Amino acid sequence: MGWGRRRARGPRRLCSRPPPPQRRGRGGGLDADKGAETRAGNTAGSGGSMSTADPDSHPAREAVASAYQRFEPRAYLRNNYAPPRGNLSSPDGVGPWKLRCLAQTFATGERGRTKAPRTRSYQGANGARARVRWEPRAELGEVFGRTLIDIGSGPTIYQLLSACAHFEDITMTDFLEVNRQELGLWLREEPGAFDWSTYSQHVCLIEDKGESWQEKEHQLRARVKRVLPIDVHQPQPLGAGDLAPLPADALVSAFCLEAVSPDLTSFQRALDHITTLLRPEGHLLLIGALEESWYLAGEARLAVVPVCEEEVREALVRSGYRVRDLRTYTMPAHLRTGVDDVKGIFFAWAQKVRV
Repeated sequence: MGWGRRRARGPRRLCSRPPPPQRRGRGGGLDADKGAETRAGNTAGSGGSMSTADPDSHPAREAVASAYQRFEPRAYLRNNYAPPRGNLSSPDGVGPWKLRCLAQTFATGERGRTKAPRTRSYQGANGARARVRWEPRAELGEVFGRTLIDIGSGPTIYQLLSACAHFEDITMTDFLEVNRQELGLWLREEPGAFDWSTYSQHVCLIEDKGESWQEKEHQLRARVKRVLPIDVHQPQPLGAGDLAPLPADALVSAFCLEAVSPDLTSFQRALDHITTLLRPEGHLLLIGALEESWYLAGEARLAVVPVCEEEVREALVRSGYRVRDLRTYTMPAHLRTGVDDVKGIFFAWAQKVRV
């Protein structure tokens, strides 16, 4: 299931329906998937619920914030980043697929260098055997620079494990204090932090640079310069202050925009807002859920606006991007564990068009 030549399981479009009507029962005012505080970690996961028809009204934003006060980072991490979804021993799993997409986009063809496709087997950190598929594409490897902003980081760091080798100044962002605290534990290497070593090890094996997972994590910690609050439903998502170097050379965002948007209109507007943080010809790497309407994070059951592949593509074009690649993964039955109703995952690489 290589990045370049084979699609992940499933059809090109996971929905053949027309765009859904605007929804009123979910959060869209706040970037609840990530939050802020210098080197302290942040992010939640998705949007909350709303009772007002206007997704941009203050009551709507307050409803989203209120719903996310019940978000439990550790429950979210257990549901999505511990086994079975966090089992990286199978190359067809959702975790290896996401890590492969990110690693290959950042690293493949770096400075014009490519490697031959191959498959490697190794003993994973949990004792299970794993196979890593590395299938480079010469046209990738363009995503590098000095500054990168992770939009709505949530309590996760895996989305930056490959990025940190290509950007020296990384900003993480989130809305929830509990997520900021969770990230802070990992960034400061404090006792009780979530263990990402299996993910770090897997990325090192994919990249095959002879780097240890400890060196990988050290580099990421050193290059995360700040953790800031963010509200993707504001025209200035990071506020009016001069808190991060702007415009950024690249943006990364995983499971944020669809999770905090009550409808497709809000999703589009949030994408427009974060695009203002990116320089012309800069790159956006966007990961999100396909056809998901809710997910659990402890006591919280949080609403999500369902999107399909074509709606993601159209939104990117409307926001002024050229879509360089868009891939989908269909969630297999054994990973549909009852913690959400997600049907699949999308990975998009898009480049902001110079006006």
